[in-house]
Amino acid sequence: MTIIAGMIFGFIAWFLVRYLVAGIFTVDQNERAVKTSFGRAERVGNATTLESPIAEGLEADERERYRYPQVCVIPPGGPYFKWPWERVFKVNIATQTVSMAFDPEDPQANFGGTRLNAVTKDQLDTGLTGQIRYRVSERNLYAYLFGVKRPIVHVMGYFISVLRERIANFEVPKNEADIASAIAGVSINDLRKNLSSLNEHMERECRSAEARYGIMLDASLITGIDPPNEVESALAAINTAHNQVSSDISLAQAHADQKIVQSKRAVEIETLNAQAEVEPLLALAETLGALKASGPDALESYRRNVRLKLYSQASQVILEDE
Repeated sequence: MTIIAGMIFGFIAWFLVRYLVAGIFTVDQNERAVKTSFGRAERVGNATTLESPIAEGLEADERERYRYPQVCVIPPGGPYFKWPWERVFKVNIATQTVSMAFDPEDPQANFGGTRLNAVTKDQLDTGLTGQIRYRVSERNLYAYLFGVKRPIVHVMGYFISVLRERIANFEVPKNEADIASAIAGVSINDLRKNLSSLNEHMERECRSAEARYGIMLDASLITGIDPPNEVESALAAINTAHNQVSSDISLAQAHADQKIVQSKRAVEIETLNAQAEVEPLLALAETLGALKASGPDALESYRRNVRLKLYSQASQVILEDE
């Protein structure tokens, strides 16, 4: 009886430790968890990701393909409990940064994840460097955990394909095209001058990654676009000529603007001088008109007074002998 009682006690102790104590778990601050029962995740009714704002970036033909159920997300804290037939999947949702040349399946690819090759529209094999910030989407944990086997592989592949397509077809926006850029005419120079718009384009195009794969791209930062070493000197010469032409155009434009300003100022001065000469004459004409209207002898008296004043100021007076 003692042996049987010990076995029963041992079994109870093993059961409590194996299935009850071990069923207690916690969720860290940077984590979210999803619990499954017999392999099925706990869901929020019949809600799907198509009802969430993250589906706005999907095309019409993609909406049914990426229709994922909304699951119950366990927030940070605890302790929580799970039964033996339940399983808990924890996910780190902290923002992570990787090189845009990083290949999750082959870390040695793309020069050890440091440089990504892309071909421009004028067949230059350029090297791209930069970073991507991403984090797991709390609003689509089903896609991240159960929808895609390795979500980061899909996200990086999608990002790189979109980036290479953009590099190969990039053209300067018409509102930015000018004489200087037309003289240069080299796509890599256009790309370097439009890095900010290139980064914004990549963020817009990859916005649907959250609905597709459960990973949200916070930002993409392309920091360098470098040509092959054998054409670096040729590009430097082109850029030097481009800068010289731009400088000459700017100097000519400044000189022309200065001449225009000086001409306008000269016209204003001459106009003011003419007005200064005309004003006394207009005032005299107005005075004479008023005198003539006041009586027939008023104008003659005014003329006599003016003549006497001139006589008083003259040093010599020559009168005609009648």
